[in-house]
Amino acid sequence: MAGGATPRAIPLTTPDGAPVVVRRSARRRRTVAAFWENGTAVVAIPAHFSKAQESEWVHRMLEKLRLQGVRRSRGEGRRRPATDAALAAHAAELSAKYLGGRSVPSSVRWVSNQNSRWGSATPADGTIRLSDKLRSMPQWVIDYVLLHELAHLLVAGHNAAFWRLLEAYPETQRAKAFLEGVAFATSRGLAPDADGEGESTDGTEVPSVLF
Repeated sequence: MAGGATPRAIPLTTPDGAPVVVRRSARRRRTVAAFWENGTAVVAIPAHFSKAQESEWVHRMLEKLRLQGVRRSRGEGRRRPATDAALAAHAAELSAKYLGGRSVPSSVRWVSNQNSRWGSATPADGTIRLSDKLRSMPQWVIDYVLLHELAHLLVAGHNAAFWRLLEAYPETQRAKAFLEGVAFATSRGLAPDADGEGESTDGTEVPSVLF
């Protein structure tokens, strides 16, 4: 930054609307870090940084987070959770990142008998099931469905409180649109037809519309 230049204002939110927090640390001497914490973009900087340095590094690190999100949305640099154990571990990561770790399922598994919904959750016993039809979809879509079911362990219905739980995930609207498109294509015979629920809803299981 040129000498005497007025530093840019530090953004209060990311372009996707997530809050931004700057943390100054006396332990940091030179390093700067950026990470997501419960849906908040956190930029950690040395305590001795000037306002100009703070502004420069916050903008730089927020751009880094944005690019990381783009790469993740494209499935780059991430192995998809192929096994039930990997899916459960990934669910724990998503819960910690976006739901404050409050949603703790007893089990998370892939199933092959859910043909007309992408996932389901049973709050009574904490179980989550994801349709294996999701396996071929982008990772950011799988993450949305998994987060959707994790949120159902906290709020059973699709009310305002439920949707607020998903606001921190930046791909929510995009994933919903993607799944709506898949559902529309299926209903028009452009994709394999759904031929049944596969699991019954007994009053404790939460069917997931996801839209």
